[in-house]
Amino acid sequence: MGKAGSIVSAALSPLALVTGASGGIGADIARVLARRGLQVALVARSLDKLDALAAEIGSAGAPAALVFPIDLSVAEGPRRLEEAVRATNRRVDVLVNNAGFGLAGQAADLDRDEQLAMIDLNVRALVDLTLRFAPDLVAGRGRLLNVASVAAFFPGPGMAVYYATKAFVLSFSEAMAQEMKASGVGVTALCPGMTPTGFQERAGLPASLGRLAPETSSMSVAEAGVAGLYAGRRVVVPGAINKIFTGLAGLTPRAAILPILHRAQGSRRRDKGSS
Repeated sequence: MGKAGSIVSAALSPLALVTGASGGIGADIARVLARRGLQVALVARSLDKLDALAAEIGSAGAPAALVFPIDLSVAEGPRRLEEAVRATNRRVDVLVNNAGFGLAGQAADLDRDEQLAMIDLNVRALVDLTLRFAPDLVAGRGRLLNVASVAAFFPGPGMAVYYATKAFVLSFSEAMAQEMKASGVGVTALCPGMTPTGFQERAGLPASLGRLAPETSSMSVAEAGVAGLYAGRRVVVPGAINKIFTGLAGLTPRAAILPILHRAQGSRRRDKGSS
C-alpha cells in the first residue's frame, strides 16, 4: 500500500485525509493543506500518481504525505481506507471528500451500472467516510470539506444523475454543518464551476467545453475551498460568475431553467461528436 504505513517526523502535525487526490482539485487541495503544515493522506486508485504527488509535497519541505491507493467506488473501499488509517494510529483532523466523477448523456441511454457506480462514489462513499471519521473530527474539533459543484443548485438534464448526486452533497453538507456546529466541527461544501481537470474527459465532455462556461483554475478552486473551510463558511462558490449563476438558481422557475440546461448539455454532446 505504498507509503501508507510510513509515519515520519510529521507525526505531531494534524492529519488531512484527501480523497480523489491523484489529480485536479483533489491534488491541489492536498498541496494547499500541506503548505499550511498539515500532513496529508492521499487517497485514489492510482498509486503512481499518488507517489508522485507525495514526492512533490515532501520535496517542498511539507510533512511527508501518506499514500492510500484504494478504490472508494467499491462497497468495501471506505472500510479498507478506515482500517488503513487506523493502522497508522493517527486521528483524522481534516477530511476532504473530493472523489467523484460525472457522465454526460441522457440517463436512459447511458450505461446503468456506470451511473450506479457514480452514485456509489459521489454519494455513498462520501457519506460512509463522513460517518466513519466523524468521531475523529469531533474529538479534535476538526473540519470537513465536501466537494460538490455549481451543478448542485440546478436540475441537470443531459447529466441528470451527476447533478442529482451533487445536489445531495450540498444538502447533506449544509445539514451536517448545523448538526456538528455544537461539537466545534466546521463543515464546508465547495461548489466549483467549470474547472479544467480530468473530469471532462471521464464524463465524456469535449475539451472545448470551456468556451461555453467560464473556467476557474483547479488551484484557485482549491485555495478558495481551503480558505473557506478555515473561515468557517458553510458554502464556497469560487468565481464571480459562478456566484451570480448560483444566486439566480432560487429566483428562476425550474420550468424556465430545464429547457435551457437541456439545450446547453445537448450542444456539448454535439460539440464532442464533431471534435
